[in-house]
Amino acid sequence: KMAEISQMIDSEVFLAFATYATIVILKMMFMAPLTGYFRMTRKAFANPEDVSLRSKIEDEKKKMLRTDPDVERVRRCHQNDLENIVPFVVIGLLYALTGPDLYSAVLHFRVFVGSRFFHTIAYLTPLPQPSRGLSWMVGMGVTFSMAYRVLSTGLYL
Repeated sequence: KMAEISQMIDSEVFLAFATYATIVILKMMFMAPLTGYFRMTRKAFANPEDVSLRSKIEDEKKKMLRTDPDVERVRRCHQNDLENIVPFVVIGLLYALTGPDLYSAVLHFRVFVGSRFFHTIAYLTPLPQPSRGLSWMVGMGVTFSMAYRVLSTGLYL
């Protein structure tokens, strides 16, 4: 069995998975500094210690301890990434280990990555609904499709 797993990890499918998983993880990681950028430019901080670095005047500090719609939009987009990219990475890894054909695997990975980039654009622009909702559904559909393959290939009951 270990030799089979080693072969699967050396496969083109696994390399494709590693590539696309890395792309969406980096995209997700980019959202944290983007949130910081919006906090700085909008002067909207969540913690008292954060405003201490920006001002020494108490009245100014109080004004900066607030929520901002733009900051919250970026935060919600980042949260949505966490809720969708983490399951994709875990299920995608298991999917890659089931030995799917390269074409199907790459199609799954590319559609998911495309859906997440479009979701971010639709969220941050913002584009009118249902654009964001549809892009979310496409990504979720890809993850469920891979999960179905994992369960139907390796179901151990």
